[in-house]
Amino acid sequence: MALRARALYDFRSENPGEISLREHEVLSLCSEQDIEGWLEGVNSHGDRGLFPASYVQVIRAPAAEPPAPAGGARYANLPPGGFEPLVPPAAFNPPVQQLPPPAAAEPFPLPPAFPPAPYSGSYQPSQGSDDDWDDDWDDTSTVADEPGVLGSSYPDYDAAGGGGPTSARYRLSTRSDLSLGSRNSQQPGHPHHHPGGGAKSSATVSRNLNRFSTFVKSGGEAFVLGEASGFVKDGDKLCVVLGPWGPEWQENPYPFQCSIEDPTKQTKFKGMKSYIAYKLVPSNTGQQVHRRYKHFDWLYGRLAEKFPVISVPHLPEKQATGRFEEDFISKRRKGLAWWMDHMCSHPVLAQCDAFRHFLTCPSTDEKAWKQGKRKAEKDEMVGANFFLTISVPTGPAAALDLQEVESRVDGFKSFTKKMDESTMQLTHTANEFARKQVTGFKKEYQKVGHSFKGLSQAFELDQQAFSANLNQALAFTGEAYDAIGEFFAEQPRQDLDPVMDLLALYQGHLANFPDIIHV
Repeated sequence: MALRARALYDFRSENPGEISLREHEVLSLCSEQDIEGWLEGVNSHGDRGLFPASYVQVIRAPAAEPPAPAGGARYANLPPGGFEPLVPPAAFNPPVQQLPPPAAAEPFPLPPAFPPAPYSGSYQPSQGSDDDWDDDWDDTSTVADEPGVLGSSYPDYDAAGGGGPTSARYRLSTRSDLSLGSRNSQQPGHPHHHPGGGAKSSATVSRNLNRFSTFVKSGGEAFVLGEASGFVKDGDKLCVVLGPWGPEWQENPYPFQCSIEDPTKQTKFKGMKSYIAYKLVPSNTGQQVHRRYKHFDWLYGRLAEKFPVISVPHLPEKQATGRFEEDFISKRRKGLAWWMDHMCSHPVLAQCDAFRHFLTCPSTDEKAWKQGKRKAEKDEMVGANFFLTISVPTGPAAALDLQEVESRVDGFKSFTKKMDESTMQLTHTANEFARKQVTGFKKEYQKVGHSFKGLSQAFELDQQAFSANLNQALAFTGEAYDAIGEFFAEQPRQDLDPVMDLLALYQGHLANFPDIIHV
């Protein structure tokens, strides 16, 4: 009998070799064995390809009952009249046996299924700007994230009929068991053992079936399964200490700051390519270096990959057109300055080898830059091995109550969601108000000033001597309104622009927190 499965959720294929599914659609399976969480089959349209195993439920037929014992005994779940025996072929005469009624495809109602909630916010390197990567830089690639779901299996269900020699049992599972209990109780690929019977095959495995899950991509799953292995040097250890508000990273013993100044337009390839370079001056060395935006972009990618549980703030956005305009260059420099202030003040990021190489490597030493770049890209303490570098405190004082931790995490999730919504609303309101000040308010005040000047010019037509002071007062009033309009146009740079730059930094953090919580 061909294996079949029923789709529990909609799935839209995005890569070659995948097929789309519709909820409740019945598919034919090529094999029940999944490959890294994917099954191969044919959908109702006749398309053959891969689809997530966690999105379907395998439809199983009940096991055949053993032959009836001598003496004409009947099965307990057969109707009183029984069934007529099947007529065997002429060439093959097996013993006549009575069969149970054919089971339906689904002998029990399915429990309600809830599709995984999507989230966004994975780092995607920006493309298509003045800061195109050189040929020797195009050696990395990224993949899109898909939501990772931490779910539990559905309970076991008994087939109809309870008095026979055997009773068929089904165990349905649409998502992987990621609880610590299930991981500790069995190894991947081992069948589940129940107290009341022997081993029963199940579609549930201890690994996360969603290979795009943040928990899997960050190496958290491999670390929990004990697959992380590596030698941690003393310089690579990240110490967690108990602070006044709970666990925290150990402070940087050598804090420093870094300023970003004098963005200048530079060229290469004899003027065929232009770019903007920023002068960085760290306070701990005092030596200035020049970095392009692509260097910042590379550093961000390395830090985001190496530290999956640390929020690395997002960089200011790129711009394909108008990138050499003075206003855009000034705004980007301010955004990079906010970003650099946060990086230098972080106890872990500020001590990272890649960050130190970024700040200290001379701009003219191309060989040293490439060597440090390759070293950072070949760092072995990434993924599952990163969690080996974390050194936590020991002793009774360091013991954390699991319920309290979960409560705080849930509270933090609610807080970040509300703060994200409020930050977006404040950014929109501040942008709209700044636009009105620069255009609307300035224009209205200048219109009033122009009207006063017109009245002054009218009085100048009267050559009476006693009208001179009045004419001067009217002209001064018009000029005052013009000046007020200019003040309104300049005011956002003094108050709203810095606030919006800081809000943009926090929005980057808020976009990172959902992925960090899933790790």
